[in-house]
Amino acid sequence: MRVQLLTHTPDPEQVAAAAARLCYSDASIGQLLERAPEQAPKLLRKILDMGHLSVLEHASFTFGIEGISRACSHQLVRHRIASYSQQSQRYVSHQAPFEAVVPESIAGQPALLARFDQHLAATHELYRELLAAGIPAEDARFVLPNAAATKLVMTMNARELHHFFALRCCRRAQWEIRAMAKEMLRLARLAAPLLFADAGPGCLRGACPEGKMTCGEAVAVRKEYKELV
Repeated sequence: MRVQLLTHTPDPEQVAAAAARLCYSDASIGQLLERAPEQAPKLLRKILDMGHLSVLEHASFTFGIEGISRACSHQLVRHRIASYSQQSQRYVSHQAPFEAVVPESIAGQPALLARFDQHLAATHELYRELLAAGIPAEDARFVLPNAAATKLVMTMNARELHHFFALRCCRRAQWEIRAMAKEMLRLARLAAPLLFADAGPGCLRGACPEGKMTCGEAVAVRKEYKELV
């Protein structure tokens, strides 16, 4: 898996701070943007504590993601307040053996891993036979597994990223999307540390929201994400 932060709104924290000031000021937008940058941390902390998160929607972040499975991308696109551009299996055929993601639970059992690899090889052979028989790639792809790797570009605003991290950084999230979300959060904190200082699984900000389904390791999770950057 490879996750890159491709681009983001210039000065995202100043933009969010200016938007917050605008709600309570009669100054011009230009004047608000020119306010001393050192005033932004206190204001943004207050805004985040108040839950006045609409101002975070003015800052967007675009990630390039490669080497995740189709199983992972199917989960990802459930987050609807985002923009996605994903590699097409209709127009990009897999003449060479397709890249696949192997779960550690399978990789750690040699006998099962061998059968897994055989299954992927047989699937690829059938896929190539379908193409050779004149079956369109858009139909031949029906035999490709959830393990098939994909790549995409995704854009989310900072508010939706907070929501995404709260759900997908949780230890109860599926392992692959959790690893992806954690790396996205690390990159987002580097780019905008004030906006994402407290972003992460829900237990960072209080009691675990999972109730009876909690992992029971909130202390360890808080330590993990405090040290993340």
